Amino acid sequence: MESKNVNFAVLIDGDNIPSAHVKEMMEEIAKYGNPTIKRIYGDWTKPHLSKWKNLLLENAITPIQQYGYTTGKNATDSAMIIDAMDILYSQKVNGFCIVSSDSDFTRLATRLREAGMVVLGIGERKTPNPFIVACDKFIYVEILKNRGSKKVSSSEKAAEDDRESFDPISQKEINLIQKSISDLSDEDGWAYLGDVGNLIQKKQPNFDSRNYGFEKLTALIRSLKEFEVEQRDNPKSRHKLMFVKNVEKPKKATRSTRKSTKSATKKPAAAKKRS
Repeated sequence: MESKNVNFAVLIDGDNIPSAHVKEMMEEIAKYGNPTIKRIYGDWTKPHLSKWKNLLLENAITPIQQYGYTTGKNATDSAMIIDAMDILYSQKVNGFCIVSSDSDFTRLATRLREAGMVVLGIGERKTPNPFIVACDKFIYVEILKNRGSKKVSSSEKAAEDDRESFDPISQKEINLIQKSISDLSDEDGWAYLGDVGNLIQKKQPNFDSRNYGFEKLTALIRSLKEFEVEQRDNPKSRHKLMFVKNVEKPKKATRSTRKSTKSATKKPAAAKKRS
């Protein structure tokens, strides 16, 4: 998802998101726009929400009290959905950030996008896939936790040690990158990396180079043998343009090719007799 001048309504499900690293979460949201409305929903008479109280003041988040009317029913979800629709029709924002790991917000995210809203999702890795793909972009809380706890270091070895704590990129994600490059490449196979990143995001909203220990997509792709990266001058700016292409796999010799090669190196029978 490209960074835009988006006014976000940030709606936090206090029952389904940890209170740790709220500061990092708000900083992340600020990359994509301005969080003009910030609300968190929950039953504030319950002790498990007490950790949030000081954090709300520090981050200017408004708590919304929602009592649980009956056992087994999540009144918080209902309150968030109703408020989201009220905010939508007020036309005060052009984007929503739904902070929850609950799949109950899948239909809400879909409805907001149908209305032309940008939808950013934030949740834990346990978040069900239907909610993830309903968002324009989905960010795992665990990424923000790692960023908040990581010590600042310029050492390459320190960076490699940090990456060891992340899961390696899977073949599925590599195939996703390869296909996206192929979709955008020119006659020589090169594609502008910025466009590739945007297309990947549309295909898989939770794709993020930080999931694999790399701050930028460029660094992730440089680390993979399947891709070649080229830096080019930008005639309109001092900033360099990054282009990427798929590295072609060496073609396997076919049976007919091996046969012709073998016969070409074999001495003629007549020559053998004369010798």
